[in-house]
Amino acid sequence: MKFPSVLASVSFTVLATAADYQLHSFKKIQLSDQFWSEGANIGDFNRDGKPDIVSGPFWWEGPKFEKKHEYSSTTRSSPAGKAPFKKKLDDGTEKLIPGFEGALGKNNSYCDNFFAFSYDLNKDGWTDILILGFPGDKSSWFENPKGKEGHWKQHDILDVTDNESPTFTDITGDGKPEIVCSSKGSYGYAEPDWSDPTKPWKWHSISPNKNYHKFTHGLGIGDVNGDGKLDLMEKDGWWEQPKSLAGDPIWKNHKAAFAPSHGCAHMYAYDVNGDGRNDVITCLAAHGYGLAWYEQITEGGEISFKKHIILNEQTGKDKPAPNKYGVVFSQPHAMDLMDMDGDGLKDIVTGKRFWAHGATGDPEPNAPAVLYWFQLVRGKDRSVDFVPHLIDDNSGIGTQVVAGHLNRDKKPDILVGNKKGTFVFLHETKKVKKAEWEAAQPKASDRK
Repeated sequence: MKFPSVLASVSFTVLATAADYQLHSFKKIQLSDQFWSEGANIGDFNRDGKPDIVSGPFWWEGPKFEKKHEYSSTTRSSPAGKAPFKKKLDDGTEKLIPGFEGALGKNNSYCDNFFAFSYDLNKDGWTDILILGFPGDKSSWFENPKGKEGHWKQHDILDVTDNESPTFTDITGDGKPEIVCSSKGSYGYAEPDWSDPTKPWKWHSISPNKNYHKFTHGLGIGDVNGDGKLDLMEKDGWWEQPKSLAGDPIWKNHKAAFAPSHGCAHMYAYDVNGDGRNDVITCLAAHGYGLAWYEQITEGGEISFKKHIILNEQTGKDKPAPNKYGVVFSQPHAMDLMDMDGDGLKDIVTGKRFWAHGATGDPEPNAPAVLYWFQLVRGKDRSVDFVPHLIDDNSGIGTQVVAGHLNRDKKPDILVGNKKGTFVFLHETKKVKKAEWEAAQPKASDRK
């Protein structure tokens, strides 16, 4: 098997302390140039103690990611695409291309795999794969055959999974994860019968049926009010988890204009400025421009939010101006939160979703498909800055981007699956002298 090409990252990122200066870079490995998924994830699928990668119908063995396994059929269809696809060549003939039609083709298409997660669902000691498909379609998990080759047994568990940023997390606090999304008009979560997770999972609505569309943007899980229970954030506000979930009560809704006009993507509750209250981080338009954090303000027991811009949003017909570091890009459709530099503060990992609606849809669809991490820096006065560090300009993100550990060096790596293929970015550091470190730092101007 030919090993995928390995490229150096296009730029260096930085971290410094009084005694140590380091440059951070990322080694880019493209596992595939075929479009199989809008997301990818990490899991130890062969139980050798080393993280592997899942993207589309394949998983790759770590730590070298040279050996690929097909766990599901590669002849697939989604509500808006088929794999393999036929590409019309310049001489008028057609060629069958593996995967859905993405960067290897000319037309817009969508896959059947928007989000991937890994978890031992049947508690047999082997990590399984959970796939959340095209919005409005089903969710399924694939049962690990315990080291045997061939396709894994598929279990369809939720017939309708809506929203463009669903997730798999423990929203109930019982120590076991649930699918959190909207379905058939309501926000809520799907929970398995853990004695038999192959059966359809039970749906629990947490909101009234407000006819939320399958393509509704914006969803996140986090403790907004600091009561120790996880709440659900969406573009128009947040739903407060009650003291008890017995009887499936409707959660209390709190209005907040996070991204009501255009729709955001992933949302996170995190104490950005260190004041002890969780703030909200999200993009401002998944198919447009803008990135922000919303500072939580508590007065008289009431919670409100103050918007702080990280990347400028579009307010008219023109492209927004770059931020003070000269950064602007469109379609920040996915985000992860991870301490990338080891300073104890969580940073933002995001970028441009490549061809979200094809080569002619959305603002700047053919601009460089950038991938960034934004370093959270706190001032002594609790001022906040997010310093951008470019990782790559020819990959971008999908509807999912994952920061996690793919080796034992304790530095977070990054994983992407999208219409350009599947990419791994291995995090590397080297110690340098102060002058070299200073020269590599992103420079801010007075531009707001």
